[in-house]
Amino acid sequence: MIKRITQLIKIARKLTSSGALDTIDHLYKIPFVLKVFFDLISIGSKKTSFNHSKSSGEKLCDALEGMGTTFIKLGQFLATRPDIIGKELALDLEKLQDKLPPFSFEKAKEILKKEIGNKQFENIKSLSEPIAAASIAQVHLAKIRVNGVEKEVAIKILRPEIEKIFNQELDALMLFAYIVESIVKKSRRLKLVEVVHLLREITNIEMDLRFEAAAANELFENTRHDNGFKVPQIYWEFTSKKVLTLDKVNGVSIRDHSALKEKNVNLKNIAENLIQHFLRQAVRDGFFHADMHEGNLFVDSNGNIIPVDFGIMGRLDKYNKKYLAEILYGFIKRDYVKVAEVHFQAGLVPETASKEEFAQALRSVGEPIFGQNIKDISGGNLLSQLFEITEKFNMATQTQLLLLQKTMVVVEGVARKLYPETNIWNVSKPVLENWLESLKGPKATITSAIDTSGEILKRIPDLPDFMDKANHALQLIAEGKLNLTNSSNSSLEIEKLRLKSFRNNVLISILGVVIISFLVF
Repeated sequence: MIKRITQLIKIARKLTSSGALDTIDHLYKIPFVLKVFFDLISIGSKKTSFNHSKSSGEKLCDALEGMGTTFIKLGQFLATRPDIIGKELALDLEKLQDKLPPFSFEKAKEILKKEIGNKQFENIKSLSEPIAAASIAQVHLAKIRVNGVEKEVAIKILRPEIEKIFNQELDALMLFAYIVESIVKKSRRLKLVEVVHLLREITNIEMDLRFEAAAANELFENTRHDNGFKVPQIYWEFTSKKVLTLDKVNGVSIRDHSALKEKNVNLKNIAENLIQHFLRQAVRDGFFHADMHEGNLFVDSNGNIIPVDFGIMGRLDKYNKKYLAEILYGFIKRDYVKVAEVHFQAGLVPETASKEEFAQALRSVGEPIFGQNIKDISGGNLLSQLFEITEKFNMATQTQLLLLQKTMVVVEGVARKLYPETNIWNVSKPVLENWLESLKGPKATITSAIDTSGEILKRIPDLPDFMDKANHALQLIAEGKLNLTNSSNSSLEIEKLRLKSFRNNVLISILGVVIISFLVF
């Protein structure tokens, strides 16, 4: 516990000296008791000065970048949650730069040997110095021998001790979030403990490069027959928890329009293909690249779009896929009653709500958008406004749909930079029509019937046992011995209980540590 509190003191001093605290206070008005705590902690530290012409969000980006890995990742995560921090701040945090100085070349080779073994390491030729370095890992270029064939690859290597550093700082942040929520009741709406908990889960997965490799491999399999989209191949024998090896990208950054034109690449086609490939991944596969900004997209000499960095991916279940396709297509057709019916049929809007009033609310979103110039129409902005409307009808928006909406805005932005006159609706329509046709056609009906009957036949032998268990469960419920509360968030609840168990002595210990900090710092 002492270690966690000591780490908390260091973080508190970082927050103050970096200027992050002043920015947060400007945005959310930090309670007086917490200001006093931070003032005491920060005695003797020097504050970073900022350019006052920048917005609060831009200042916060600068502060988080200066605080290192944990806080860069915290900022990136919050940028995906406008439902928690608001749209304006989320947009500012999207500009957060994830760049840090590289670690030594010798250390990189040492990690590589340890992770893939000396024998496999001998198959790596001409390993380069790092060409890019971020908060979690850095990238080197190399040549490898695979089945006697030489391949040009990029090798991503995790930073030394990064998991340990990250989890130590997150332990302290979790404690701080819990104390703040306990003392300042109004802060509970920000879900601070939940934010830190989710950040830990997401980033610990990101720090296991096998998960990123698996994501890239799944996207590769899903899109291998899609003309114009090319995912780099993963080399599993050169990949481990701390090392990821994949094809080197031989292409031009999608932001370099001049270079693309020199290679006779049709920017209009690239813009339209980018939107269609993204939608196809979302509604057909239910698995999409959720970080498709310009820095992660390249175009090769054949006009193929090549994505990189598969750390952030989105996934939609079959119901969300159908929901997404139906509502977007409904808006394209300006059939607001149909869009309303989709919401009610899916049980997304309470039955007590008026379908007519909901359709009218949808019209209030759609018509102003269709009144805009074609080049200003955005499917991402449409979804954003739709989610605002649905909140008023007590519809809970799922996080994955928010992630998709944000990615759609980014993809459309990249497409419009390539070709400003891109007509989002005309480009989207064929993808959505094909998907909906595949759902409703005779083949889909037959396939669904076969799958359903197959499941029923498989389960018939288990029916007597199932009935016995059901009767037993009903008896337990009647006796009050069965708790039916949702356990999907059990790990978060366990974390809260663990924090609560030593809350009282933490508050007392902090006072002691504050006094000690005057001597230590």
